[in-house]
Amino acid sequence: MTALLTILVLVFVAIAIWQMVKIFDLSQAGNSNSQVATDKDNTINGYLNMGFLAFIYIITIWSMVNYGDLPLMSNSASAHGPQLDNLMIISMVLIFIVQTITQFLLHYFAFKYKGEKGKKALFYADNNTLEFIWTIIPVIVLAGLIIYGLFTWSAIMNVNEDDDPLIVELYAQQFNWKARYGGADNTLGKANVRLIDIDRANILGVDESDPNAQDDVIATELHLPVGRPVLFKMRSQDVLHSAYMPHFRAQMNCVPGMTTQFGFTPTVTTVDMRQNPDIIDKIANINRIRAKKSEKLIIKGEEALERYEFDYLLLCNKICGKSHYNMQMKIVVETQEEYDAWMDEQKVFKNSLIN
Repeated sequence: MTALLTILVLVFVAIAIWQMVKIFDLSQAGNSNSQVATDKDNTINGYLNMGFLAFIYIITIWSMVNYGDLPLMSNSASAHGPQLDNLMIISMVLIFIVQTITQFLLHYFAFKYKGEKGKKALFYADNNTLEFIWTIIPVIVLAGLIIYGLFTWSAIMNVNEDDDPLIVELYAQQFNWKARYGGADNTLGKANVRLIDIDRANILGVDESDPNAQDDVIATELHLPVGRPVLFKMRSQDVLHSAYMPHFRAQMNCVPGMTTQFGFTPTVTTVDMRQNPDIIDKIANINRIRAKKSEKLIIKGEEALERYEFDYLLLCNKICGKSHYNMQMKIVVETQEEYDAWMDEQKVFKNSLIN
């Protein structure tokens, strides 16, 4: 019944608006209704253009003052992070400068050369100098960005095997992550999704007959020693996932049927990052928001939210299904001694199988 009344009200409102429009049209019957813009129309639109330009600049400056967080990129925790941040900052600054100049010229020319009675436009069939200028400048700028980007990408992706990187497999499945370490020999055993045997707890399809697989370690929490290069081998069991570790400026797709890889060197432990002033302020703000939400939950008789504590996270950055938002794994960056102690507590693959 309520839905029917709502529909009837909307219909009557639409009819009323239609009648008012008809009345307005009849009242304007004696006035000029020319579709040709007059000098007054052009002047009004010219000033509106400049007003909109002022609005763009004012809202941009206001947003930067109130919501800007300079430097634009900070708190990276990997060796290649600062270089990648510089590339991003340079790109964003260039975009901002170009946008500021082009928007001004666009709106200013619309105002300056607005239509006026008796004024004729000056037409150029072509202008080779002007064409050269506005072609060569973007070419030079973009070429510089692309070359810098290629060098940055090459430096990140070309992991030097002589540095003895820690080999870790990231295994993605809807909707969780598993980490597999190469064990004492730092060599991952062969694996294939066809070898998955839930009854024997072989959840990653590791080849039980492979000698290199016997000392592999499978974990639900990713531990990394600070200062040591890490080479990640990535697999997916089902759909396309994306391993995203924002503080390490690392992301790589996990593709079913193939192995992808990404490497970096963590430079800041979890404990040290928690002491970072920016992180402290951010966590404090998050907990203030949680406290306010908890007050409402308590009134409703529900449990309050737990206080948030900073942790590095491995996230999925591809929409992989209904629980994609919750697909994450904790990353702990620690000293080599702490990492070794944690590894000693883990069960190797051959001892984790159910007979």
